Amino acid sequence: MAENTLPVAANNLLGIPPTLLPEDHPDTEVSSGLEAGTDLRELAARFPSSSLVWAELAREALEDEDVIAAYAFARTGYHRGLDALRRAGWRGQGPIPASHAPNRGFLHALALLGETSSRIGDEEEAERVRSFLAEADPTLLA
Repeated sequence: MAENTLPVAANNLLGIPPTLLPEDHPDTEVSSGLEAGTDLRELAARFPSSSLVWAELAREALEDEDVIAAYAFARTGYHRGLDALRRAGWRGQGPIPASHAPNRGFLHALALLGETSSRIGDEEEAERVRSFLAEADPTLLA
C-alpha cells in the first residue's frame, strides 16, 4: 500500500495517508479516448469500471436536462470509484487528492452525484456528498 500514498497533508488531522488510484486505472485510457473523441457509450462498454466515463455520461445527461439519467450515471461512477479506492487500500476515510489524476474521475462522479441529488430533492444525500468531498480533498469546495 505504501506505493499508493503521498505524505500526510498538514490539514489531515487523522494522519491517514492519502489514497491514490493506480496509474493504470481505466480512467487513464478513458481520458485518452475522450481526447480522441471516442463515443462515451462505447467507452463505457469498454471500460465499465471507469468512474470518469460515468461522470462524463452524467455531465452529458445534465446538459440534456435529464437529471434522473445524470443521477444514475453519477451514482454508477461513484460506486465504481469506491470499488477502485478500496482495492487501492482506502478504508472509508482519509484524503483522496484531486492532484492525483487517476483520482479525478471518482471525485468528478462524486461531485455530480451531489449536484444531481440536490436537483432531485435529496438534500440529505447532497449533504453527505459535500461532507465526503470536504474530507476527500477540501480544495474541491473552495
